Amino acid sequence: MDDGFAVRVEHAVVRFNMASERIDNLKEYFVKLIRRELMFKEFLALRDVSLEVKKGEAWGIIGTNGSGKSTLLKLVCGILKPYRGSVRINGSIAPLIELGAGFDGDLTARENIFLNGAVLGYNRAFMQEHFDEIVDFAELWDFLDMPIKNYSSGMAARLGFAIATVVRPDILICDEVLAVGDYAFQQKCERRMGEMRDRGTTLLYVSHSIDSVRCVCDHALWLDKGVVRMAGDVGEVGDAYIRGLQ
Repeated sequence: MDDGFAVRVEHAVVRFNMASERIDNLKEYFVKLIRRELMFKEFLALRDVSLEVKKGEAWGIIGTNGSGKSTLLKLVCGILKPYRGSVRINGSIAPLIELGAGFDGDLTARENIFLNGAVLGYNRAFMQEHFDEIVDFAELWDFLDMPIKNYSSGMAARLGFAIATVVRPDILICDEVLAVGDYAFQQKCERRMGEMRDRGTTLLYVSHSIDSVRCVCDHALWLDKGVVRMAGDVGEVGDAYIRGLQ
């Protein structure tokens, strides 16, 4: 990859197989599997998607539900592999894709900070050094010794975001998780993402809030049923997207 690029997706196709018939129990499934009677319907979640993101750029991924936004982010993170096409990454990634990813619900928030840090590749000494900073940002000092399973979705998102952004990754991936937080915390997270951008972090950001995308990002990619409808300046793409919804 050229040094100037953080992410390069070229003609990516993501295919899923969906069962085209209802199977009520495991026995029936295995019988049909052995007899090769299972019927699947091909579903293309992404269709010939290309995206080039330069280092330090912030791209908002917009589109209605089911348009392939989260699929694209999972492709970039390496969670999914393309059926066709290629994905190349230049730098370290901090993914914030699903609430609770890397958390153990039976462990306390204090314990999960170290667990989630290990999942992201940070050692215990590093997490201990940044522990107070994480809890301060998440505003969870009063709930540190409560099991994560008793947290609200907003509290879990706050903790996950604080851990993922405790250092400056080369690329930050953020998928709609801020939508569950209160307005004040959303503003706080947007400010931190802005600070990270100013320090050179590349951002891929999925949100249903066009105002949030415009605030955080300078570019946008509009996906519609797995197809790129438009890509470029966030203002122009955002305006076209809103007109398309009317």
